Amino acid sequence: MGADMSMPKGSNVPVPTTGLRVELGWQAGPGVPDADASALLLASGKVRSDGDFVFYNQANHSSGAVRHEGKQNAGGQVNDTLFVDLARVEPAIETVVLAASSDGGTFGQVPGLYIRVVDAQQGTEIARFDSEGASVETAFVLGEFYRRQGAWKFRAVGQGYSSGLAGLATDFGISVDEPQQAAPAPVAPPAPVAPPVTVPPVTAAPVTPPPAPPAPPAPPTAPVRLTKVTLTKEAPSVSLTKQGGTSGVMRVNLNWQVRKQFSGWQAKLGRAVAMHADLDLDLCALYELSDGSKGVVQALGNAFGALHQPPFIHLDGDDRTGASTSGENLSINLDHTRNFRRILIFVTIYEGARSFADLDATVTLQPLHGAPVDFSLGECTVPSTVCALALITNTGSDLVVQREARFLVPDRGVSPQRTVDYAYGWGMNWTPGRK
Repeated sequence: MGADMSMPKGSNVPVPTTGLRVELGWQAGPGVPDADASALLLASGKVRSDGDFVFYNQANHSSGAVRHEGKQNAGGQVNDTLFVDLARVEPAIETVVLAASSDGGTFGQVPGLYIRVVDAQQGTEIARFDSEGASVETAFVLGEFYRRQGAWKFRAVGQGYSSGLAGLATDFGISVDEPQQAAPAPVAPPAPVAPPVTVPPVTAAPVTPPPAPPAPPAPPTAPVRLTKVTLTKEAPSVSLTKQGGTSGVMRVNLNWQVRKQFSGWQAKLGRAVAMHADLDLDLCALYELSDGSKGVVQALGNAFGALHQPPFIHLDGDDRTGASTSGENLSINLDHTRNFRRILIFVTIYEGARSFADLDATVTLQPLHGAPVDFSLGECTVPSTVCALALITNTGSDLVVQREARFLVPDRGVSPQRTVDYAYGWGMNWTPGRK
């Protein structure tokens, strides 16, 4: 089903009970706000709890039926992807709502907004709905999967909200933690005067003790946080401590795309695709622990690190495709924050490109608690094969993430790793390695 065969609003189509990729797509450009995909799992029209909301701050549903996989930008065509396994949707759930929210503007400023459903194994398009005519809306229910007599269908919805993701979420029963003005402190009522105590006569019947007070209600679960932190040149740092993000595992993700710099001629396009396919970027981390020990976590030399013993940093794998939706990932165990002095996240080009000049890359740090922190590297204008991404520093009272986005040019005969070491004064001894 191509763009010219977009479903009419309100129409539906049967979908297979298999792994489905749901892509929310749009055209990026100057003045175009970012957008985010989310899903709500509903029973009788509402979520059962805040856990039935899957979005950038809560990427996985406990059932395994829905997960948020993140964004890709291919030459200005952006998509944010959800993976939905309808076979794993719990029996109580009747509907999976598929929504979009804008970040930094309205959907009237977002060209080419669509949602499409793709068979994850076959790669074939099952359904597509192009949303048109948006104006002041900041959130949309674009579509939904719904269960009818044991089978699933997809419906094109196109219902807009001008109250953003928070308004959409609360409409379906999510409790949202939004910044608000502090309420004035209530005036304490005067203390009641105790009545005089009457002593019963000795012959009176024994006094029945009052019933035990009821057990206090269970504390409510923390409301869902919708905030994101985007670091820029003007605002390059954030405190994870103030965000409440200093425990659990923090995932560091690097995602990249090759800029579509060639157009018109198939041979030139072929060259761009070949460069994309052969590209191998390596996400790495220099670390210095509180006991003074130093080292590197990287695929080179199989120095993948460890999560539950020093250095408490682990490289999840080596993505050699250059086109993976998940990119490269590092995990940092923030339960051991006291063991960290500083961590420098950096990336090297192992092969497939001579510099970062033709790449668009985004870094996301996703703590278990607190808001995700993301930033783009911006344009590279030097022949750089290594880029310092972010510096995480433990000051003793604070854990701070600093956006570096610093493209470095190694001297002749000097490795990218040694170049980063020199730039940040790590002071390690380096020997040649391979993978």
